[in-house]
Amino acid sequence: MVQKIQKTNPLLIDLINQLKKEAMEKNKPLWKDVALRLQKSSKNWPVVTLKRIDKYVNEKETALVPGKVLSSGELTKKIPIAAWNFSDKAKQKISDAGGSTMTIEELLKKNPEGKNIRIVG
Repeated sequence: MVQKIQKTNPLLIDLINQLKKEAMEKNKPLWKDVALRLQKSSKNWPVVTLKRIDKYVNEKETALVPGKVLSSGELTKKIPIAAWNFSDKAKQKISDAGGSTMTIEELLKKNPEGKNIRIVG
């Protein structure tokens, strides 16, 4: 029997609901995918390093991490990165490389169409 995950963080619950609403209204499967990933147990959320983001994301894209970004590795590109959480050192390295950090909610408001977004993790 599969155990249903019960979220208790009201900010996370609101974000998941916003993502699902956006996916239904605008028929954007990207947001539904992210919502489903965030609904999983946080133990199963991805932990992504800057090295991995640098390797797989182009400068013209925005990296979306439905989990946490860690500072391991270097970032050589100016990449905007949206994630649920960042380590302090990762935020510093991203800004030093000329990139920017934002929450998933900010990305949803900034880019509701979901263009040029690559999910990492």
